[in-house]
Amino acid sequence: MKTRITRLLDCEYPIIQGGMAWVAEHTLAAAVTNAGGVGLIAGGNAPIDYLRDQIRQCRDAVGGKTFGVNVMLMSPNADDLAQLVIDEGVKVVTTGAGNPGKYMEAWKNAGVRVIPVVPSVALAKRMERAGADAVVAEGTESGGHIGENTTMCLVPQVADAVEIPVIAAGGIADGRGMAASFMLGAEGVQIGTRFLASEEAQIHPTFKELVLKAKDTDSIVTGRYTGHPCRGIKTRFAKQLAEGEKNGTLTPEAFEELTVGALRRAVVDGNVESGSFLCGAIAGMVNEMKSCADIVREINDGAEVLLGIAK
Repeated sequence: MKTRITRLLDCEYPIIQGGMAWVAEHTLAAAVTNAGGVGLIAGGNAPIDYLRDQIRQCRDAVGGKTFGVNVMLMSPNADDLAQLVIDEGVKVVTTGAGNPGKYMEAWKNAGVRVIPVVPSVALAKRMERAGADAVVAEGTESGGHIGENTTMCLVPQVADAVEIPVIAAGGIADGRGMAASFMLGAEGVQIGTRFLASEEAQIHPTFKELVLKAKDTDSIVTGRYTGHPCRGIKTRFAKQLAEGEKNGTLTPEAFEELTVGALRRAVVDGNVESGSFLCGAIAGMVNEMKSCADIVREINDGAEVLLGIAK
């Protein structure tokens, strides 16, 4: 399957691995890239020296294949990470939680492909005017920080509104989801949750087990009243947060205090008592551990069959 995304990113399959904080490190990114997709290393709030090492380890593992870095623009290290991307010759950057306009000229001059994640048509059009090479239209079904528009509604509207390629994200875990995204106007997909249950994902076994055992009703959104809603697995801790938010017994300040470090506690420690296991709503259909290579091929091949372009 060749699209403007495979040509833009020089990859075999139009599949990008989501830049999940604390999850998307060099091992996972390299595995997805070597499988023919595009792996991402999550910048988050990590120290620059650590991220430099992550980039170099990924580069060593993939040779000349394309991988990228996700820059969370609200992070205090965003300026340093934006420069690190240039210094290390990273080919692709995805961005979230803000406007990458201040970095766009430097990135473009360095030959970086810039792909902002957007939750709305308005932001997609703004990013196109700013010089973005493509956009990721991310629906509310996604794990982690989310908007309110669904993938089904958002992707076709963004595809109609911009001339640059659109990558769909949110609720995609198999060939059916990818084929549906293409029918809506996307030319690639970004996938996160499915890769949580991959052999190469360096996350706590408890996290993987929660994803594999999740049902369709085991997704929950917390933090809307803080302005930063997040979707994750419905653990007892997550339900306590949601209840406190609903009945007013948990102030936004107290909510933020409780959730500081909660993602690390989930990913690294597997702590179900105080960890936030960020995960998409599609987890209910992820029920088998596989290698990234198998995941990428199965999703792409399944989509090609449904779209009538299988070899």
